[in-house]
Amino acid sequence: MVLVVSEEVREAIDARRPVVALESTIIAHGLPRPRNLQVALELETAVRQEGAVPATIAVLDGRPHVGLDKEQLERVANEDGIRKLGHRDLPLAVASGASGATTVSATALLAALAGVRIFATGGLGGVHREWTLTQDESADLGLLARTRITVVCAGVKSILDVPATLQRLETLGVAVAGYGTDRFPGFYLSDSGHPVDWTLGTPEQVAGVMVAQDALDGPGSALIVANPVPEEEQLDPDLHARVLADALRACEEQGVTGQSVTPFLLDYLVRHTDGASLSANLAAVRGNVRLAARIAAAWACRG
Repeated sequence: MVLVVSEEVREAIDARRPVVALESTIIAHGLPRPRNLQVALELETAVRQEGAVPATIAVLDGRPHVGLDKEQLERVANEDGIRKLGHRDLPLAVASGASGATTVSATALLAALAGVRIFATGGLGGVHREWTLTQDESADLGLLARTRITVVCAGVKSILDVPATLQRLETLGVAVAGYGTDRFPGFYLSDSGHPVDWTLGTPEQVAGVMVAQDALDGPGSALIVANPVPEEEQLDPDLHARVLADALRACEEQGVTGQSVTPFLLDYLVRHTDGASLSANLAAVRGNVRLAARIAAAWACRG
């Protein structure tokens, strides 16, 4: 099989011990060097501290890996030419022998293929602003509609059309629950301004929903656990609103379109909040990783 599962991850899966999948795009494309490697190692350590096994996912030399050793993490963090791979890119990367970091969609797919049920990330992709004109929607949504995995995230990126994304998730049949909140998080913000229909309060409750998904044997869709960044670590809402409005205006004035929009807006936010948006992003990821590990432990104890 083309999929390479590390010995540590395979042994944990076989023994029904907790495992948490982690994406690699944040390492290769989301942070500057050398901070990217430091964060990658920090997140893996956080998973271990909660009693779970980290399974960082990437494609190296055409081989999808579920679980990376330190040398492989260093490659993803430091090697030039690491591509950004969504799930549609995986066959092309495998066939061409390319190396790439996995986005949410590619990570979720490879984790599910390996038998890893819980995945932690920062924020999901979603429906873009002005989607009625561009039809621009992240591939994350369609993949999660047909992949049985639990994704712990801080909602969707606030640069997106949040209500349209929530509506799209409903249409696709993807379950969404707030963790300890009845409000949908806004990635940098604890509250996007939009409600969720369901609230879960413990890792055991999340695991119970996962058990029910399997018992019902319905469509193989994901469960999204929307875990808000703590209010004391969120980006100041007024600053966020002001800088995002400026970023959207700059995007239009400079004619930025297509796949260039998201990185342009995120970079603008980092630069014009003096790094505060990046700090909120990392706070969200850290919290999601720890919660995912606790959910994985509850799932492993389901009997």
